[in-house]
Amino acid sequence: MDADSSALLDWYGKLPARRVDLVGDYAGQELFIVEGDGLLLRCFDDPKLDFTDGFQLLHAVYAVEHFLHALLQRKCVFHLVFFRTHKELCIPRATPSQSRNKYLLARAIILRHLEVHLHLSHPTVKIYTFDSVLDPAFQSYLNASGAYFIMTHDGANPLPVGKDSRLKHHNLDVQSIESEEHRRRVMFRTSIFAVIDQGYNIALIDGLEWMDTKIMITVVEGIRKSKVAVAIDETAYASNIDNGDDIDRRLQEEISESSVRMVLQEMSKLGSSSERLLLTLMALKFMESHSVMDNRLMTAFLIQILVIAHTPLTSRRLEMPAIDREKRRELDEFIATFVHISERILQQRFWDNICAQASLQCDINDMIDGRLLMAIWSKLGDGSASQFLGPGLQTELQGLIDIATSKFEASKQPVLGECTSKLPSATELSPPPPNQMTILPFSHFVFDKHLQPINITVQASRNVSGRSAKVFQEVSHWHNAKRRLDPKAIHVLSDRDKMRAMRRNQFFMAEMASYAASLTGVTGKILEPELITVSEDAKPARETVDRTKENNDMTKQRKGQASKGASNAKAIIAANVAAKGGGIADKAMAAWKTVRANLDAERSLQSRCRKTKAYLRDCPGDKRDIVQAEVEFYIICTLLKMYRILCKSNDNTNQHQINGVTALTFSTIRGLPIAKGLTKTIVNQVRSILQALNLPSVEFPAVETDGKMSFEPDLRLSEIRPVATTHHEFQLLHCGPYMDRNLDSMPDARVKTFNPDGWQRKVLDELDAGRSIFVVAPTSAGKTFISFYAMEKILRRNDDSILVYIAPTKALVNQIGAEIQARFKKVYRHAGRSVWAIHTRDYRINNPSGCQILVTVPHILQIMLLSSSNAKSWSRKVRCIIFDEIHSIGQADDGVVWEQLLLLAPCPIIALSATVGNPEQFNSWLTSTQRSSGFDVTMITHQHRYSDLRKFIYKPPSQFSFSGLPEPSFGTLGLDGLEGLAFVHPVASLVNKSRGIPQDLSLEARDCLTLWQSMSRHQTKAFPVNQSLDPKHLPRVLRKADIIEWEKQLKILLKSWMLREESPFDKVIEDLGMPMNDTKAPAHYLSRPEESTVKTEAMKLDADDLYSTTLPLLCKLQERDALPAILFNYDRGKCERICKTIMKQLEDAERNMKESSPAWKSKIRGYEQYLANKSKHNPKKMAAPKKKGKANDDEGTSKADKMQDAASEEANPYANFNPDAPVEGFHFANIAKAEATELAAIHKELKRRGLEPWLMESLNRGIGVHHAGMNRKYRQAVEMLFRKGFLRVVIATGTLALGINMPCATVIFSGDSVFLTALNFRQAAGRAGRRGFDLLGNVVFQNLSTAKVCRLLSSRLPDMTGHFPITTTLILRLFTLLHESGNTKYAVDAINSLLSQPRLYLDGPAFKDQVLHHLRFSIEYLRRHDLLSAEGVPLNFAGLTSHLYYTENSSFSLNALLKEGYFHDLCSEIDTAESRVLRTLMIVMAHLFGRHPCRHSDQEYIENIVKRSPSVVFLPQLPASAAKILQDHNDQTLQIFTTY
Repeated sequence: MDADSSALLDWYGKLPARRVDLVGDYAGQELFIVEGDGLLLRCFDDPKLDFTDGFQLLHAVYAVEHFLHALLQRKCVFHLVFFRTHKELCIPRATPSQSRNKYLLARAIILRHLEVHLHLSHPTVKIYTFDSVLDPAFQSYLNASGAYFIMTHDGANPLPVGKDSRLKHHNLDVQSIESEEHRRRVMFRTSIFAVIDQGYNIALIDGLEWMDTKIMITVVEGIRKSKVAVAIDETAYASNIDNGDDIDRRLQEEISESSVRMVLQEMSKLGSSSERLLLTLMALKFMESHSVMDNRLMTAFLIQILVIAHTPLTSRRLEMPAIDREKRRELDEFIATFVHISERILQQRFWDNICAQASLQCDINDMIDGRLLMAIWSKLGDGSASQFLGPGLQTELQGLIDIATSKFEASKQPVLGECTSKLPSATELSPPPPNQMTILPFSHFVFDKHLQPINITVQASRNVSGRSAKVFQEVSHWHNAKRRLDPKAIHVLSDRDKMRAMRRNQFFMAEMASYAASLTGVTGKILEPELITVSEDAKPARETVDRTKENNDMTKQRKGQASKGASNAKAIIAANVAAKGGGIADKAMAAWKTVRANLDAERSLQSRCRKTKAYLRDCPGDKRDIVQAEVEFYIICTLLKMYRILCKSNDNTNQHQINGVTALTFSTIRGLPIAKGLTKTIVNQVRSILQALNLPSVEFPAVETDGKMSFEPDLRLSEIRPVATTHHEFQLLHCGPYMDRNLDSMPDARVKTFNPDGWQRKVLDELDAGRSIFVVAPTSAGKTFISFYAMEKILRRNDDSILVYIAPTKALVNQIGAEIQARFKKVYRHAGRSVWAIHTRDYRINNPSGCQILVTVPHILQIMLLSSSNAKSWSRKVRCIIFDEIHSIGQADDGVVWEQLLLLAPCPIIALSATVGNPEQFNSWLTSTQRSSGFDVTMITHQHRYSDLRKFIYKPPSQFSFSGLPEPSFGTLGLDGLEGLAFVHPVASLVNKSRGIPQDLSLEARDCLTLWQSMSRHQTKAFPVNQSLDPKHLPRVLRKADIIEWEKQLKILLKSWMLREESPFDKVIEDLGMPMNDTKAPAHYLSRPEESTVKTEAMKLDADDLYSTTLPLLCKLQERDALPAILFNYDRGKCERICKTIMKQLEDAERNMKESSPAWKSKIRGYEQYLANKSKHNPKKMAAPKKKGKANDDEGTSKADKMQDAASEEANPYANFNPDAPVEGFHFANIAKAEATELAAIHKELKRRGLEPWLMESLNRGIGVHHAGMNRKYRQAVEMLFRKGFLRVVIATGTLALGINMPCATVIFSGDSVFLTALNFRQAAGRAGRRGFDLLGNVVFQNLSTAKVCRLLSSRLPDMTGHFPITTTLILRLFTLLHESGNTKYAVDAINSLLSQPRLYLDGPAFKDQVLHHLRFSIEYLRRHDLLSAEGVPLNFAGLTSHLYYTENSSFSLNALLKEGYFHDLCSEIDTAESRVLRTLMIVMAHLFGRHPCRHSDQEYIENIVKRSPSVVFLPQLPASAAKILQDHNDQTLQIFTTY
């Protein structure tokens, strides 16, 4: 092996790979490339494909078509690309030399077949052919197509060459095959290297697995440009096949366009227009002219062509015919020559044009049937060939022979005289069909009416064996050896157990309360639980009618008294208010004066402004109304002073801050008209400020009152520099985040905390009407309140109704449970009842069957709904089911369970999601499923986030000097103007026109302005920009609603330009993409340029190093006060490594500061002196504390002395100083947001759980890591501390993207990943822009290519795809539900609803008959395997099989082994061979339930790397006896299916 190929293979072996669902997890609706020869190799390597003996060409074509059809059926978008240098890579291993040209002909025929036919049925699937991967034409195609990744083969074959039995069968040389395998690997991986080096990922077609509607495939990640120097010339690995150079030369000379047209003319006389016949005649004519064939073989081949043309495919089912060795040798030589010549003719450049001009039927896909040809050849010379052709075809055959031969000697024609019979019939060519089963009888009153349309012949009766007559009864849990508990039995706990249970419950509920406390609202206050009482209008109607008269009589008697009492009470209240009013106002103003005095002393204007806002926010309502206007005017004055100072600095770097402060000033003024306590003086002053700043005027209400303010404003308006832009431009550029977001908001009595928008009120109306709803709205739009409104309705209705909340993850389950605990409480009449409960596979909180709000995951709800014990009680009480994150229905793992729940739902549903790619299609299916259950569905969509997201690409500096975190700026929103952060205009991402404009591609105000400006600059006469789009036509003071309408009109024009090639669309994209495409990175970044006392050594940074470049990015965010931030990386190990790298950088810089900073050394000396003085004056306090007790009280120390000591302690600057704690500037923690006692309790708990020290230290520095592999308590602590604001940096995988309440100011995508898709991007990016905290969210792309960023922004969301939900295990579980519940009404209704669905599964057709046939087949299967009786009673291991429903089909394999007594025989030797039995048992169970597909690996990789592991990496083979049982089970299942 040469050095280059060795380096290439080593490089490839180290690439990371992941197993993903190609459609749901990765590709979505993105275009990808299928490499043609990798596809052909996969299809040709099928062991059922006979090319060596029978040359089943049509089978090969079908295999390729089936693969492509499977991709299209799953809505994949792809192109096919073939490379001429890869031509021979499609030939499978162990192919004899005489058969190799068969694969090349098959390749040429398949390529021709697809080019002619594929675009007719699927015009989006394009086919391209290039010379090689390095072909410039291919590079141009890649750039133009915008393909996401390439699906190809990597040439791996895990079976060692020496162990391949096919080599011995064909007498092949092992060394030559190993050389060929090496050549194949190098060729494929050279191509992989070339495309990965350009930033593309690779999906390996070898190992691809079809799973229902999913495609499981291994994706090899090639994130950035490779640093491995591999230079391999593909021509160095050229073909070693003997292509017959002499024949090729003669072909070029003799097969010309004119010769082909001559044959076409002769064919037209026979009335034939078949490309198959033309190619056959050209090849035979060439062979005959050079005497390289026996004319009898030519005749046999032409007879085969005629039989293929005139015989149905079903009549060509042949076994391998018997033939003597000599005739077989002659036939093989003939086919080898024929296929080589035919393949060369197909490669002629003029062939396609001639066929198209002659309108020939492209039927070469069925050109050769090797078994048919062999059957004809075996009988052609023994006088029995008359069975093949009738009299009518002899003339056609003779005409074909005349065309194929220039002269034909009489001695070679006797064969024709024997061809006097008819075409062969199906019985003559086909073997007799195998013995078929008959359908077993079955009858059940629930299923019979549904199965009535299915007309099948059933067996009269069946002999019932003893084992099949055993009715199933579950006496123990399948996952537990203990017997089932009797639900009616009374279980008495001991006092000790009661105490333990109580303490455990108290501890957990306290933990939940603490977790709920972090789920705060805007004001930072804990949500107070609301006491829920059953509403009067929820009582039964009869009771209401009976008491109506009584209530009316009592009302009349008390009317006068009540009226008089109310009048007296109102008078007293009014008098008290009048008496105290003046006092409250005076106290409020006095308090404000005191606060203002302290604020005036604040030297930092930024701090003064923040503290003033905090004072106004926390001021009580009655006092706030008195001082609000003056306090807000004080803020305006502070901002104005800040503006003057910034303008005088003459520093161009301050321009962004100047614009930010101006926008903030204007925003504060806009909110002033609705402030309480407004006076004429304040209004006049504000109008003067607006005029001085050249800002739009703001309308104020008529104000009659006036009065002197408590302070004299220092305006100095003559020193104010006016804003240079127009009013509209200023608002659009700088005030977008501050604009009024009111979208049809109105007060509603049903919502107490805010004014709902129009779409939210519509949701409430639909819920009140009892209808199902499907809500699609982006994150932070306001979907959360919908669930809690529905919960409150259920709680107020009565004490029995139940609402079920389904969440896709346990983390979200815990969060919702905590929020319910924080919101609602209720008093029940009977013990054992609760407001809420949590039920997952791992744990339960409260009683799931005794609560009114159950929070769970899909699997658990399905188990409960199908439980026979719940059918008579619990299931009938379910009144509403909430499906949160409903797009999870498209997941490969448990998406089918979501789908089954939607079909089985016995009540109205609420489906919520922020990311649905095809909402209309999903709503159509959902509507049909709900209507069959008697419920209507309303879809409500809302497309606008509350806060906009601004995107940036991070370009790290070449050098970085860290001496502490920088001070945050004030008033600036976004990261514009920061070195190294390039703004990404959303429209600039539309580089691939084929994707169109995604529906959720939103533009903020300034994006609309820059888009309009760019379109105006590049408009032409043919493509003008309408004057109505000029922003000067917008209202004077802009609102969010105005921008939304303007954005809509701009997008309409942009889309029209996108559809026209001659439009200036590309110029607009180029114009808007200039900031993004600027590749210049900062040279040197100083985190604290003003720091001169600390010497820091500059670190050289690699732009591609994800770990070392993260801290500089976080420093940039700190500059703009854009923390807290969540960094998303979908690799757990990388998340931890990023955290460790940041920690090391902070600790090293802190250590350097302590060693070199005089200020720090001085502070340490002062602290040491403080400790010495403290020890000298209070020696008792410095001693070790004594045990508690009266004798331990401080002697002679009074309470006043203690208070004095405490006060002096607080006054001392060293009292709270800890030299070992992280130094300010070298940590990200906001220490004011968490109590020291709380942090100490968290640390103690985490330490008790054995958490690694570096993780706890990272918490101290304000950094957390969050992924599914972390300790649950630690993850919960990270979530709580982040929500509180203590942690300001969290590095996470996708665990925080799905519904978890972790809002932040900035989201960073740290590095690329297979899992960073359009769906996951939108889910994760939605965390940015905290509603109530942030007016604007930032999204930063770190270490991602510009192409990937554009793809994420411009890709539309993947469509929600469904599964076929009527699984065989579900049918078995339905029979169990019916049988064990005694055919209750709930069970019968559930089955009737399920089987009455017009469209059973999403994306599925409305073919009800197909569903019923599948149902009957499943019943037949269950009957044949003794799991169901003829009357629908579960038998034998039905309970075990049902319990393992989520492992189907493995559960049925387990049943087969149990039924045949395999485990009984195996375990009979447990006492004598325990080790062997346990190992065998483990291997069998691993084969059934623990199979994980591996990436196909080379034998060298397995030997050198995998086998070094002490573990058994690859699963050993299944024991022979178990394998035979399972193979028999598979054969029987296939026979059942075939029979049915």
